Amino acid sequence: LASMEGADEFMKYRSPLVSRYASKEMAYNFSDRKKFTTWRKLWIYLAKAEKALGLPITDEQIQEMESHEKDIDFAMAAEEERKLRHDVMAHVHTFAHCCPTAAPIIHLGATSCYVGDNTDLIMLRDGFDILLPKLARVIDRLAKFAEKNANLPTLGFTHYQPAQLTTVGKRACLWLQDLTMDMRNLQRARDDLRFRGVKGTTGTQASFLQLFQGDHEKVEELDRLVTEMAAFKKSYLVTGQTYSRKVDIDCLSTLASLGATVHKICTDIRLLANLKEIEEPFEKEQIGSSAMPYKRNPMRAERCCSLARHLLALMSDPLQTAAVQWLERTLDDSANRRISLPESFLTADIILSTLQNITEGLVVYPKVIERHIRHELPFMATENIIMAMVKAGGNRQDCHEKIRVLSQEAAAVVKQEGGDNDLLARVQRDPYFAPILGQLDAILDPKTFIGRAPQQVTRFLSEEVHPLLEPYRAKMDVKIELEL
Repeated sequence: LASMEGADEFMKYRSPLVSRYASKEMAYNFSDRKKFTTWRKLWIYLAKAEKALGLPITDEQIQEMESHEKDIDFAMAAEEERKLRHDVMAHVHTFAHCCPTAAPIIHLGATSCYVGDNTDLIMLRDGFDILLPKLARVIDRLAKFAEKNANLPTLGFTHYQPAQLTTVGKRACLWLQDLTMDMRNLQRARDDLRFRGVKGTTGTQASFLQLFQGDHEKVEELDRLVTEMAAFKKSYLVTGQTYSRKVDIDCLSTLASLGATVHKICTDIRLLANLKEIEEPFEKEQIGSSAMPYKRNPMRAERCCSLARHLLALMSDPLQTAAVQWLERTLDDSANRRISLPESFLTADIILSTLQNITEGLVVYPKVIERHIRHELPFMATENIIMAMVKAGGNRQDCHEKIRVLSQEAAAVVKQEGGDNDLLARVQRDPYFAPILGQLDAILDPKTFIGRAPQQVTRFLSEEVHPLLEPYRAKMDVKIELEL
C-alpha cells in the first residue's frame, strides 16, 4: 500500500521548486505543517492575552490547547473544509475537536485574517532569516575570490568588445557591490515587517472593544501582548481586514532585485566560460552534453539565470494584487498570494544555494587570460608607446601616424587572415622606434594597465564587505552540495 501511495505521487504535478531544488528549511517554512501549527500558536497567544486582560479563560483551556498545538488531523481539516468551504473555520473545528474544553474560546473575537495574515508575516520574516545567511555566504565566498585575484590582470569588456584592462578580482567586486546592495535591501525589508496583530474584521478592533466592554486601553494592550508573543517589535497601527498588500510588494521587490543581480553575475560567468577564462565547478563524473562528450557547460549558472527570470516575473503579482484591492479588502488576493509569496522565497533560496556552490569552486585559467591580453594589448599600448617616443625626443604627430599605419596593418592580419596580432613585431622591426625598443617589455607589462584596481579591491572589501558580513560569521561554515 505504501509503495502504491508513493507511486501515486508521480501521477500528479509536483512543483520542481520543492521536489527538485529548494532547501528543506525553506520548503518547510511554507509548508502546511508550519502554516497550520502557526495558526494554533496564534490562537494560543490570543487566549493567553485575553486571559491576562481579564476574560474568563482558564489555565486548563490554555494547557489543553498547548498540548494539541502540533497534532493536527489534516484529513479531518480537509473534510471540514469540503463541508464549510472555509479553510480557517475548518481548522477551528479541527482544533476544537481535540480541545473540547477550550472549544468555546478558540478564535474568540478574531477574524480569519488574524491567523491568515499574521502567519504570512511570520513566514515572510522567517523566510528572510533563511535567505540572509545564505546571501552572506555567497558574498563571503566571492570576497575571498576577489581578494585572491585582486592583482590578476584581465581584459575588460565594454559592449562585449575588448577594453582597458581590469583585474579578475576587481570584476568580482562589481558583482559583490550589487550583492551587498541586495543584502542591505533584504535586511531592511525584514526589519520593516510589522505584525498585523489583533485588529478585527475591518481593522477597527470593534469585536475586541465589545469583548472588553469599551476599554480601549485593554484592546491596545491585547494587540501589544500578542505582537510581543509572536516576536515582533511593532504591529501596524492601521489595517483594513488585511495588512496593506504593499508590504508584499516591498518584500518581493527585494527578491526580484536579487534575481536581477544573480542573473547578471551568472551571465558574466557564462560569457567568461565561453572564453575559457573562468569555469564553474565541474564534477568528476559530470556529463556536459549527451552528444558532445568534451563539453563543459555552465549548467549551474544557466540554472540560476533560468530561475532568476522566474523570480523577476513573480514581481508583477504583488504589484497587481495591491492595485486591485477594493476598500477594506477583496478576496481576489488570496489564491494569487498562495503562489507568489512562497514561490518567490523558494526561488531566491534555490539561486542563492546554487550561486554559493558556484562561488565556492570557481576556476580561473590565468594562461588563457594572458593569451587574450597578449592578443589585444599591443593596440591598447599604442598611447604609451607614443608617450615613450616623445620622451625620447620624437615628434608626437609623426609617431601617431607611424603607429596608425602599423596598427591598421596588424588589424588586417587579425581580421582578414585570422592571424595573431603582430603589431609589436612590426614596431620592433621599424627603425623609427629604435630609441624605445629596450622599454617595450615594461611598456607592455599588463600590470601597468590595471590602474588602481588592486587597491580598489582591498578598500572595498575592507570598508563595504567585511563589516556587512560580521553578524553572520557564526553561519559561514555551511557548504553547499547540490543534489542535482
